[in-house]
Amino acid sequence: MGTSPRFKRILIKLSGEALAGEGELGIDTNKTFSLAGQIKEVHDLGLEVAVVVGGGNMIRGETLAKSGMERATADYMGMLGTIMNGLALQDACEKQGMFTRVLSAIEMKSVAEPYIRRRAVRHLEKNRVIIFAGGTGNPYFTTDTTASLRAVEVGCEVILKATKVDGVYTADPKKDPSAKRYLEVSFMESIKHRLKVMDSTALSLCMDNNMPIIVFDIFKAGNLRKLIDGEPIGTLISNSEEVILDGR
Repeated sequence: MGTSPRFKRILIKLSGEALAGEGELGIDTNKTFSLAGQIKEVHDLGLEVAVVVGGGNMIRGETLAKSGMERATADYMGMLGTIMNGLALQDACEKQGMFTRVLSAIEMKSVAEPYIRRRAVRHLEKNRVIIFAGGTGNPYFTTDTTASLRAVEVGCEVILKATKVDGVYTADPKKDPSAKRYLEVSFMESIKHRLKVMDSTALSLCMDNNMPIIVFDIFKAGNLRKLIDGEPIGTLISNSEEVILDGR
């Protein structure tokens, strides 16, 4: 390895849709295996890697609540979906030689360890990939908020929000051809202009704890490794007041 990685301990936030097949439902084992391969690539550099996985490919609590279900019940069902995704990702990671642990905020002893902060930190120190599932264990909180909370709790240096787009834009690029991609933007700007990076609770938690977020396209081969190597991939969101737009 020619250069040292820019981070030592990272948290990757994966949406449930990242594991999904066509139509964004269920689990596509090929996609899941491919994502695990990208995780292995950076893990092999010596990074300590934590992952938070969403459950939108299984069930969305917010959607069920809008259709009439009691919100807390719907959210708990969504949390169970994240545990299924966590187990799928664990299987894919271990098939590629990584040691992993699924830590669930909802106690489920048969399939996952309960989330205990000190235990999670120890797993990272022992070079195990840890997958946080079950959200925060509480309704009304998103998995984006879970990612912010866990990253701060276990001492990660950055949250890498893996998406299907190459960063954060001033507007929806599919609807507005003049939309420009931010190279850097502040938390305050993201909240003020509702840039749809993460929900405001997650962004506020990161802002208050100086936890930077990088939004990037994980579906472009090699992007995660390039980001770790220091290439200017995606959009950096931080407490810096500087706003930098892509000039291309």
